Amino acid sequence: MDQKAKAEAFAKLHHAAEILVLPNAWDGASAAILADAGAKAVATSSAAVAWAHGYPDGDQLPRARLIATIEACAKAAGETPLTADIEGGYTDDPDELSELIRAVIEAGAVGINLEDGRRPPDLHARKIEAARKAADATGVPLFINARTDVILKGLAEGHAAYADVAQRAAGYRDAGADGIFVPGARDEDLIGRLADAIALPLNIMLLPGLAPAERLQALGVRRLSSATAPFRSAYAPLASAAAEFLKTGSYEAFAAGADGLANLNARFAAS
Repeated sequence: MDQKAKAEAFAKLHHAAEILVLPNAWDGASAAILADAGAKAVATSSAAVAWAHGYPDGDQLPRARLIATIEACAKAAGETPLTADIEGGYTDDPDELSELIRAVIEAGAVGINLEDGRRPPDLHARKIEAARKAADATGVPLFINARTDVILKGLAEGHAAYADVAQRAAGYRDAGADGIFVPGARDEDLIGRLADAIALPLNIMLLPGLAPAERLQALGVRRLSSATAPFRSAYAPLASAAAEFLKTGSYEAFAAGADGLANLNARFAAS
């Protein structure tokens, strides 16, 4: 399947009968493991990618490392579509963003997350327009998932937050977005109202206490992202096992996790 076909398949997943449950990777190995587990698509997590390279989340990761990570993840995922979290695009300049979009597509991604953060919504809309134009020029129908951080960053509360998100979503749709990502939302009533108000597929981020995928689907959510949960679930046991190994020097410190991992050398040699 070529990249254009992969992009089209990824877009269709947002309109399928079942909600798209999307796990987030941070390197080639994690992308391979998630794809092999049966994921219909794989995403990168900006925070997990940044942490894996020793940087904080928030447009701090060098762009060269971002592109190298996307390329590694896309290659490892194989026929499974890969969408990349590019934070705020690492710039507010449309020309620089367009250059990044072309590089992201060349690296193998068929979708992006582009977040507004604390930026004015009209600026973010212009960035979406630039990303849409740059992507369309490549011939790859990149799925632009416009993320708004109104709720996550507490920029508004209650009905004001709902109204702000709905208004931004409409503007981002008009600018060329294909989906809307609202991280931080967990209240079922709010999620249902947002799904009704937003004309594009709604993406929600996995959080403690969030309703399960089946319930979110009933509320109108089309995509559920795991965010940093896979990274944390992988590294928290590592921290405990490392402490035990340093204390005892015994293989048993790592045995429970290590013995369950597939032979990645054989996996990558065959791909």
